[in-house]
Amino acid sequence: MDVADRLARAAGDGDVAAVARLLSDGAEVDGLGGDGRSALDLAVHAGHVDVVRVLLDAGADPRQRAGAYGEVTPLGLAAMYGYVAVAELLLDAGATTGAQGRLNSPPLVLAATSTEHGHPQMVDLLLRRGADIGEVKKGRTSLEWAAAFGNVRMVHHLLGRGATPTAKALSEARAGAERFSKAAEQYALVVSTLHAAGIER
Repeated sequence: MDVADRLARAAGDGDVAAVARLLSDGAEVDGLGGDGRSALDLAVHAGHVDVVRVLLDAGADPRQRAGAYGEVTPLGLAAMYGYVAVAELLLDAGATTGAQGRLNSPPLVLAATSTEHGHPQMVDLLLRRGADIGEVKKGRTSLEWAAAFGNVRMVHHLLGRGATPTAKALSEARAGAERFSKAAEQYALVVSTLHAAGIER
């Protein structure tokens, strides 16, 4: 196993001492392991805050590609998993909040939609740090994606944080109710929430 593999494995395992030692011995901080993923990528994926801090302090690029297929960035990964402390470190190191990665995904959309209820604390962090609540992925805002997934809590949360209720969000919720009859009740709640926010059509 070469040094890049050892660094990546130590980072993924959360072994701060081994990561520090390997970096001190000359390991390239953004070198790729045998699976094509860097130490920062794997540390973020596992939510190892202390390892992420050591790697960033050693000069790891917070905007590099990340994910199993290089589809996102470290901030995108943190947003998907709701790792708020990790995201704060990445933002402090220069990560940006706009659309990024091979899939051009806004971290805010990922935070709002990556689990059944999304990650409200991550949404709040990204908005505090300059994310545009109206930014779109594939033509949908975070609110419209949340409505499409029937995510009632996140629809409430985004509206509370200033998201603009749109006719498109309403149509996404109605379409979701037709496609997923077993979730009709939660889609109905999304529709009523959007009506209450002022969308009438």
